[in-house]
Amino acid sequence: MAGILKEFRDFVLRGNVLDLAIAVVIGAAFTTVVNSMVANILTPFIAAIVGQPSFASINFDVGDATIEIGLFLEAVVNFVIVAAVIFFFIIKPVNLLMERRKRGEAPADLPTPEEIQLLREIRDLLKTR
Repeated sequence: MAGILKEFRDFVLRGNVLDLAIAVVIGAAFTTVVNSMVANILTPFIAAIVGQPSFASINFDVGDATIEIGLFLEAVVNFVIVAAVIFFFIIKPVNLLMERRKRGEAPADLPTPEEIQLLREIRDLLKTR
């Protein structure tokens, strides 16, 4: 029994499982933010241009069925926004970093704060004395 528990612990604590769990939680939180942005900012803005109060009211009837094309459009807008954010803020920077790493270039250094530069100058002056 102890062997099975150890094996289970090793499985759960493996890096891939933890990374996946963190990705799911962050993805759920990110989805909430994107849905809020689409529902509260983009949809009313686009609807104001089109003249509809929301996409949800865009529908048409076929026989006894109602085709709610507006809800589909909202889902498409959500998908496009999520895909764009993931591409431009995650995929593109990671690809650039990996490209630099392959070429052997280090990522651009941050500028040294002025206080550090002054301390280095003082240190160098003291060394020369």
